[in-house]
Amino acid sequence: MSNAEAGFGNPEVPEDDVEMSFFDHLRELRKRLVLSIIGILPGVVVGWIFKEELLDLLLAPLVTAYNSLGLGQPEIHFANPIDPFVAYLKIAVVAGAMLCAPWLFYQLWAFISPGLYRREKLMAIPFVIASTGCFLGGAAFGYIIVFPLGFETFLDFAGMMPSENINLRPTLMITEYLSFSTRLLLAFGVVFEVPVVVTFLAVARIVHWKQLAAFGRWWILCATFLAAFLTPPDVASQMMMLVPLVVLYFISVGIAAIIQFRDPAPGSVTEDGFER
Repeated sequence: MSNAEAGFGNPEVPEDDVEMSFFDHLRELRKRLVLSIIGILPGVVVGWIFKEELLDLLLAPLVTAYNSLGLGQPEIHFANPIDPFVAYLKIAVVAGAMLCAPWLFYQLWAFISPGLYRREKLMAIPFVIASTGCFLGGAAFGYIIVFPLGFETFLDFAGMMPSENINLRPTLMITEYLSFSTRLLLAFGVVFEVPVVVTFLAVARIVHWKQLAAFGRWWILCATFLAAFLTPPDVASQMMMLVPLVVLYFISVGIAAIIQFRDPAPGSVTEDGFER
């Protein structure tokens, strides 16, 4: 069999196309998970060194909301002696994951790359850069835009009751606050990965841009459920996630259309986006 027949030198044939069993995939997944954990350890150490500064930074939107509503001196409490240690450890881990995001996304790429074509494997660096930028950008969007609005909305329920006999005051616990805030940060980071995922699917010829456009109405419905599930139960926070989800998706469809117009796949395409 010639090299051409075997697929060597052909960008449309998977490079080193070796059949992997289910257990081979599990071993590869375990390897990538171990490397990911080892890779974020330096970031966790850095996060631990600056743990107090990071906690102060994470609490800044809460302080802003307190001051805006005139609720007095903001406080954060803990009920168990070990809670501050656990809180600082969680902050260090989250900070380590964000600092080492390029390494984590590279391990993800390394896990999926054996099933890709040679041309697609060359996208490793753009994939890592785009994934890191979108993830950190989403987390920054949640911290800068959503946190102040969300905290001010919820704390606004505090205050004197109509009888003026009792005051409703917040008593915030550090464990609950960190669980809430880190979950939102990670949720917005993941949500902002939509352009990367959709663009990758288009480049890999898994979907056609016309299929993505036709799916748009269903994506709005899916995005509504995602926003309701991932954000606090207030309309403002949900809209803050829903709008980026929808806008980023349709931007991704436009990018996919440009890519597939510039580099069409072999074969003709029907009106519904499928190859003949």
